[in-house]
Amino acid sequence: MTTTPSARAVSQYATTTGNLTARMALHSYGTNPQDWFAWLGERLPLSGDVLEVGAGTGELWHRIGRRGRLTLTDFSPAMCARLREVPGARVLRCDATHLPFRASVVDAVIANSMLYHLDDPDAALREFARVLRPGGRLAVAVNGRDHMAELNTLGAVIGRPDLAVRFHDRNDVTAETTPARVAAHFDDVTVERYPDELVVPAAEPILAYVASMIGPLPAAQEAAARAAIEARIDAEGAFRVRKHTVLISSTRGAR
Repeated sequence: MTTTPSARAVSQYATTTGNLTARMALHSYGTNPQDWFAWLGERLPLSGDVLEVGAGTGELWHRIGRRGRLTLTDFSPAMCARLREVPGARVLRCDATHLPFRASVVDAVIANSMLYHLDDPDAALREFARVLRPGGRLAVAVNGRDHMAELNTLGAVIGRPDLAVRFHDRNDVTAETTPARVAAHFDDVTVERYPDELVVPAAEPILAYVASMIGPLPAAQEAAARAAIEARIDAEGAFRVRKHTVLISSTRGAR
């Protein structure tokens, strides 16, 4: 069944934080000694008025601490409830393509792994440019087309082709295409890849991730997935998953 990016996001995130939490848990098996949030925190524009759009559970700020005057937004009531746990942050529920701010009022906009949930990502980029002050900074994180491709192979094993990490199938927001999208609205665009690979020693974290994507598996499908995962672990010592995530940074010019 075909669905829009926003409809999928509603089904995944509107009433629960559990799916996102299960996905983040799998990334704890990364081999980079600096986890994603620490790596990201060193590269973000964090002074002045900082706005994160699609902030999810606010895990970034629990890891690196609040910086500047922080505003967090998300479309999901469940996510906004979690965001209110971030000390000192202002939390607003809103659509990324219709931000409730005047023009030129923030110094930095952060969009971490959220553009692929939008029906019109270019409309969001226009909004980010609108609310940024001239000289303000944008930081966007997105995934490549081959990101975590090893997990997609499990769909064929269990007869569930709807298992796909590739959110970009619906709106083509990828590490390959997004720099040009950003450059249409911003100046000084740079791209930096986060180096990491997951090395997972057991089946359970992967099964939890799969369930977060497509719901709980029937017993037969779970058994087939577990057998495929454990066969890989037995052969290679772990289930290895390649990541392809980039941070795209840019500046709002005078245009």
